[in-house]
Amino acid sequence: MQVTTTVAVSQPSGLTGTDAMIEVEGVGKAFGPVQALVGVSLHVQAGRVLGLLGPNGAGKTTLVRILTTLLRPDSGHARVAGFDIVRDAVALRSAIGLAGQYAAVDEILTGRENLELVGQLYHWAGPSGGSGPSGCSSSSSWPPPPTGRCAPTPAACGGG
Repeated sequence: MQVTTTVAVSQPSGLTGTDAMIEVEGVGKAFGPVQALVGVSLHVQAGRVLGLLGPNGAGKTTLVRILTTLLRPDSGHARVAGFDIVRDAVALRSAIGLAGQYAAVDEILTGRENLELVGQLYHWAGPSGGSGPSGCSSSSSWPPPPTGRCAPTPAACGGG
């Protein structure tokens, strides 16, 4: 089984083309007695493409979740686009995007069209800042906040 994960990172102004986009040093993560990652280190220069390949249970998804701030590492440290994944998690989330292997809603649509469709399904405001279809306020931002949700009006949710 092939696992494909795409991580998009916008390059902050302080990062040059020769700097590492991803820096991982000694990252470890355990789930109870299971050591998912042990001392993982890697450096990826800006502008390079990285593929994580390995058998099921090798830790690919765990590493991606750590690098995208969805999990905290138990040991080691990492930086993505110049941001520390623990200390600068909120700022990092605004600079990256993540699409997994099965992220496409419709295989015929382009990547942008799939993102727009998912945004509509979650009722997020579009790039123009307009309201989403179920009452997201025009103050909702695109992309959505780290929670992944806008705040629809109570009426949009069937309430008051």
